[in-house]
Amino acid sequence: MLKIGEYQTLSVWREMPQGYYLIDEEENEVLLPRKYITEEMVINSKVDVFVYVDSEGRDVATTEKPFITVGEFACLEVIDINEYGAFCDWGIVKQLLIPFRNQVHQLFVGQEVIVYLMLDEVTDRLVGTTKLKRYLKQVADDDLKKGQEVDLIVYLKTDLGYSVIINRAYLGLIYTNEIPEPLEIGQELKGYIKPFRPDKKIDVSLNPVGRRSIRTNAQKIMDILEENNGFMPFTDKSDPDDIRQTFGISKKLFKKSIGALYREKVVLLKEDGIYKV
Repeated sequence: MLKIGEYQTLSVWREMPQGYYLIDEEENEVLLPRKYITEEMVINSKVDVFVYVDSEGRDVATTEKPFITVGEFACLEVIDINEYGAFCDWGIVKQLLIPFRNQVHQLFVGQEVIVYLMLDEVTDRLVGTTKLKRYLKQVADDDLKKGQEVDLIVYLKTDLGYSVIINRAYLGLIYTNEIPEPLEIGQELKGYIKPFRPDKKIDVSLNPVGRRSIRTNAQKIMDILEENNGFMPFTDKSDPDDIRQTFGISKKLFKKSIGALYREKVVLLKEDGIYKV
């Protein structure tokens, strides 16, 4: 059976004026239009393609690489609006429709939005949705551990901070007071799983947690001291916002890291600031 919305390897079966027909192991056919044919493609050769349904309801293969496959999330740009919904550029000729019923808020041309790609239950065509929560796990499973490095996609700014998609599967939160500078919707970055809350919902840090966090941030402080001739005017009474702006960490992490450096006797702590030994 052909897999709509996924990459697959198919065999060249026969040639027609409009292009090559490819088949899977069950001899299901799909057209690869002539504009995608290369010299390397001959009868019985293998071709890696992405299969979608065109505007006339026909299965079509392409060698273009979409930004997203079925069951995944990606940041896409809205490039058109009509009576059916919003259309996004997703890396192939046919634009991706986000029907109005699949939109949390009305979209506009030029907007970048996080989209989940799905098969429409009525039409069997690929469509996007910005209603993401039903497709995200909201509590931690066994495959997430405290301190684990994870991939993040920023998808929503909230009163508490930024909602993020963790490893393209989980919903997480980064708190505002733990972010050194504003994030952008669609931004991809690394993060670290914080200790799980009693409700098992997932908080994320942009800095390593636990002992690894102290070591990482201690090195960051030492690097900044080096850049400033071995002195920085920061103490345990310094303003938390000043600490965050300079070192990119919370005051709590700053104090723990400075304490570790002091115990290692590589810094001196005086009333006017930190001195590198």
